[in-house]
Amino acid sequence: MKYSISDIHHILQARCVGTADRQVGFLLTDSRSLSIPEETLFFALKTQRNDGHRYIGELYQRGVRSFVVSILPADADRRYGDATFLVVPSVLTALQQLARHHRRQFQIPVVGIAGSNGKTVVKEWLAQLLTPTFRVSRSPRSYNSQIGVPLSAWLIGPQTDVALLETGISKPDEMEALNWIVQPTVAVLTNLGAAHQENFPSMEAKCLEKMKLFAGAETLVYCADDPLVSRLARENFPQARHLCWSSADPMASFFVGKTDRNDHSTTIAYTWEGQQHTLTIPFIDETSDDNAIVAALVALHLGIDADTLAQRSQRLQPVAMRLEVKEGQNLCTLINDSYNSDIHSLDLALDFMNRRPDHQGRRRTLILSDMLEAAEPPAELYRQVAELLERRNIDKFIAIGDDLCTWQHYFHLPEQHFFATVDEFRQSPVFSSLRTEVILLKGARRFGFDQLTDLLVKKVHETVLEVNLKAVVDNLNYYRSFLRPDTKLTCMIKADGYGAGAVEIAKTLQDHRVDYLAVAVADEGASLRRNGITANIMVMNPELSAFKTLFDYHLEPEVYSFRLLEALIQAAEKEGITNYPIHIKLDTGMHRLGFNPDTDMPELIGRLKRQSALMPRSVFSHFVGADSDDFDDFSARQFDCFDRASRQLASQFDHSILRHMDNSAGIEHFPERQMDMCRLGLGLYGIDPRNNRMLATVSTLYTTILQIRRVKAGESVGYSRRTVMQRDSVIAAIPIGYADGLRRALGNRNGYCLVNGQRADYVGNICMDVAMIDVTDIDCCEGDRVEIFGKNLPVTTLSDCCQTIPYELLTAVSPRVKRIYYQE
Repeated sequence: MKYSISDIHHILQARCVGTADRQVGFLLTDSRSLSIPEETLFFALKTQRNDGHRYIGELYQRGVRSFVVSILPADADRRYGDATFLVVPSVLTALQQLARHHRRQFQIPVVGIAGSNGKTVVKEWLAQLLTPTFRVSRSPRSYNSQIGVPLSAWLIGPQTDVALLETGISKPDEMEALNWIVQPTVAVLTNLGAAHQENFPSMEAKCLEKMKLFAGAETLVYCADDPLVSRLARENFPQARHLCWSSADPMASFFVGKTDRNDHSTTIAYTWEGQQHTLTIPFIDETSDDNAIVAALVALHLGIDADTLAQRSQRLQPVAMRLEVKEGQNLCTLINDSYNSDIHSLDLALDFMNRRPDHQGRRRTLILSDMLEAAEPPAELYRQVAELLERRNIDKFIAIGDDLCTWQHYFHLPEQHFFATVDEFRQSPVFSSLRTEVILLKGARRFGFDQLTDLLVKKVHETVLEVNLKAVVDNLNYYRSFLRPDTKLTCMIKADGYGAGAVEIAKTLQDHRVDYLAVAVADEGASLRRNGITANIMVMNPELSAFKTLFDYHLEPEVYSFRLLEALIQAAEKEGITNYPIHIKLDTGMHRLGFNPDTDMPELIGRLKRQSALMPRSVFSHFVGADSDDFDDFSARQFDCFDRASRQLASQFDHSILRHMDNSAGIEHFPERQMDMCRLGLGLYGIDPRNNRMLATVSTLYTTILQIRRVKAGESVGYSRRTVMQRDSVIAAIPIGYADGLRRALGNRNGYCLVNGQRADYVGNICMDVAMIDVTDIDCCEGDRVEIFGKNLPVTTLSDCCQTIPYELLTAVSPRVKRIYYQE
């Protein structure tokens, strides 16, 4: 469904500058995701850290001609003569207003989903239960914010029978705007948990905020067994139909009776409209029970009969909610996205693939199965898919499924292959010819795409470091919340991104527009450049032999001594370089590296001013003890010393020189000392250096059980017979040792890992490639996963066992350990 600019002008009651009346089919808030410029309306959103108005010129060059702005660009008629600008007081409000208008054009069931967790799973499972009876439009991924909800509502079209819109809030006064957009006919509250509780004075206040989604809804769905939710829903929304589920109240609309589990599935007996039924789901955890019950209840309400529900419940697919990047066979890179399968999620995955800078120059290959969850009729769906793949510049297309084979005449790509099944593809020469490609796997599990992924992934080691890129962003935003809007941020990715992998971390940080990346040595920066990183890179420990690397890759060195300064000036002058940015380090008490602020400043300033090869871009120092209140007096003296010396330096130059001293601990402990920039290190990777508190977990190290054996009391385990068993025991061997980064200090019951969530002590000396663990009281088998550190076993627990710091354990993970990156 498209709107003309004149229609949108009227809807938004905006001031219009420009006369062209173009058609708009796509809304854009992120300049990086541009697909069809001629039909795109760009909303120049302002956030605390960014301003969409900065990207108008770039988007205009790329073909966009329609903009919603709060500030009209200078000389707009001259610089953007054929563009149309809709000028509004608030761009975000305008986006929401347009989405609300669009939503009101459709008199269909709209399910709005809120809750502390489970929203996305309920949304996806409900879509699986409703399809193919209904054509379903739903929020892509977790588009549930003040920006994501209007973009999701925009996807509702004339073909939509039912819309599923997820809503998320983290603080007061957010849900009203989302309800205003969604206008749900059915409002669902999945549960009320502890997430974001710090932003609300009480659990009741948070519940009432989430329940603002209920306003105006005909039907409310929630758990009657939560007394707070039940009371507030009935007190505040007495006119609505309350469609509740309960395992305690037989009079509830959906009464959950007996629940039976086996090793692979759960059968739920329930009563609906006076009739007893059962449904079976292929999951065995209680959280999945709750999510499936909510999805089933809404599906029944929307007209799915109990027999159909029972059939479809058995085929519910896991919702991974993450897009994984893995190293593949034959120098391929795999992007695995089995989260959902519709055209909107496909577009998001293709956008992710195209954004990755290391993919430039490599063939982009899509392996796609029939899209079973799509709302559109097959002919229209695959025509749209064909157009999308051409816009996204796919080089090779591998299609799997009867529908894609039927409609293959729509596709006209440089290379394309059609197969009825995955097995047919695997046996073809096309499969064996995959080389040095970026491969996006987007297919349903029923087609065997999980086995296909296993075949394509490079098999190196059963020990894996799993890196959550969304957690990196969450930690970044946590520390950004302490910063003023104009304070810049440098993110430390030395030591291979604290062991997590510098390249993928740098791509994520560059995507979120941090101001600087910092590495230890020039070779680390050169590697980032070769992998497509264009952000500013600071080198903290430049070597005299690496000047050419610095200049060739435009890496900005730290300068801490007159010897280094003179050598760098000579090297730059020899290359004919002028105004090359450098970063001046002052020693205010660390006594490691740096110029002396008390004695060196006159000579330093004089030498810098007598040459033009180098230009001081920033001046900085290190707090010695920002992580401890015990050193606050010393920190204050450090800051006063740096403040005085850095002002002296900055005053001698016409250009702006950034001043920075706060590190991760300082950002939170000394917010008044932000100055122009801060440096974020350990906090980015999920550990608060002030108290070792875990933030969002970035790195999870895990392995698997290789073998299990019984050891009698009195027998020893491992080299040198250091551990003697005190009872008859069960010992498991796991493929991880000190060559992988597992500290020997953890052996002989000094540390532990987790097997199926239970503590398993390390016994015996840890070997180079193998460790032994005591699983006597744990129900486990060979092949089970073992968590070395991660969300359930913080790395700080292990560092305490080793009497060291978490930095050491994070950076010790060996390069031979396979890294898997995912984005929730």
